[in-house]
Amino acid sequence: MIAEPASETSSAWQLDPVHSLVEFSAKHLMVTTVKGRFKGVQGTIIVDGADPARSSVEVEIDAASLDTGQEMRDNHLRSADFLEVDKYATITFRSIRIEQLGDTHGLIFGNLTFRDVTREVVLDAQFTGRAKSPWGTEVMAFEATTTINRKDFGLNWNVALEAGGFLVGDTIKIEVAVEAIKQP
Repeated sequence: MIAEPASETSSAWQLDPVHSLVEFSAKHLMVTTVKGRFKGVQGTIIVDGADPARSSVEVEIDAASLDTGQEMRDNHLRSADFLEVDKYATITFRSIRIEQLGDTHGLIFGNLTFRDVTREVVLDAQFTGRAKSPWGTEVMAFEATTTINRKDFGLNWNVALEAGGFLVGDTIKIEVAVEAIKQP
């Protein structure tokens, strides 16, 4: 299921930043895929066990925490050509509705905002489990994916290639894996 067991009415879960990951990938030179991640992720999931469609998700990402493993590229992605992190420090996602498709699968519709541009996106989400940690905390985990066009968010910088095409692809794949801790 993508939500709590129906026996619980409502519960709050805090994303565990140590065990949560937001990754992105894009085409480079039209032939390879470059991947990166954001290390600074926090958020809250409110689960309505009686009506999973009334559950909600709010996530904040520190835009400057971007890491592709290559410092020069990271600095360029943080610049005004792309995320402009000095001016727009936070990327946010706020759900607007959830559609349960099966016991462990659903769609999370929400508003994704960066650079003061908000667009609705749909996360294809999978509930991957629930457990009790050795420290007594209850955790649950989800994985989700979506694809966006970076130009829809005003990320238009590019370089034309001599052989045709562009240096950076427009399609950005986003993959999320989160572990959340139940709050008292």
